[in-house]
Amino acid sequence: MPMIKIWIHLIWATKNRDKLIAKELKPKLIEHIKSNAKQKEIWIDSVNCVSDHIHLLISLGSEQTISKVVMLIKGESSFWVNKNKLIPGKFEWQDDYMAYSVSDSIVKRVRNYIANQEEHHKVKSFGEEYENFMNEAKEKLLG
Repeated sequence: MPMIKIWIHLIWATKNRDKLIAKELKPKLIEHIKSNAKQKEIWIDSVNCVSDHIHLLISLGSEQTISKVVMLIKGESSFWVNKNKLIPGKFEWQDDYMAYSVSDSIVKRVRNYIANQEEHHKVKSFGEEYENFMNEAKEKLLG
């Protein structure tokens, strides 16, 4: 049996960054994502969301790809919200997502970051956060 430990920090937004995740929906959505992921053998370590986006820390299994895991979580969760009419109108995630590898040495820091999204976004919008992530990625790629 292979021993694999690949940590991935996933982030994606609601379509058009609409503020669709109300306080009433948030706990239901998180619980459903965890339950659905468990059924699909997707191991979620941490998950949290605010009104317009979600963060997850996952550990990939030996047969899993990032794109497949994201597709399973995004597709099923939006279907579930709409099927159960948990918001007025249609719930959709945007097509894009961000995925970052996470070393063991900073897993605890990423968990804390995900857990404290509400506080974090009192001082920085998702747009600003997105730009920071993209700039950091470019810097690392370009050296």
